[in-house]
Amino acid sequence: MIAFNIFQHSNREGGAASAASCRRDPRTSLNTLIWLSLAAMLAFTTSPALPQAGVALVKVDLSVVGQGYRMSKLLGNSVVNDRSEKIGTLDDVISDKKQLNFAILQVGGFLGLGGHLIAVPYESLVIDDKGQKITLPGASKEALKNLTEFHYTS
Repeated sequence: MIAFNIFQHSNREGGAASAASCRRDPRTSLNTLIWLSLAAMLAFTTSPALPQAGVALVKVDLSVVGQGYRMSKLLGNSVVNDRSEKIGTLDDVISDKKQLNFAILQVGGFLGLGGHLIAVPYESLVIDDKGQKITLPGASKEALKNLTEFHYTS
């Protein structure tokens, strides 16, 4: 489009100029030279995208990862005490940037209704090797109902 527009300027008589007469016009020659220089700079100065600074990939031992618990499989499971009495349900897990800090349990309800949420330290939960049984040792329904209710901020 640019090259096409260069050759379509008018000569002194008001008609379209030929390519030969455009080459003689110093302004057209300068414009052509500028556009060719810009095109060459763009063609030869592009470089491949570089990765973002600060991003580091780390190899992980997949056998260790495979032994962990999938939170998506734990959420919604019953939580029992050390006497195998159901005391609540694992509703959520709260973490900071480095570790799991709190388990949010729903306690005191029936079929998900009428209960309230409480927060307990995540480390206090005992999860079996298969991730199917979650125990909160020393807890009772009454003691958990008396804890301060947890409310999400957002």
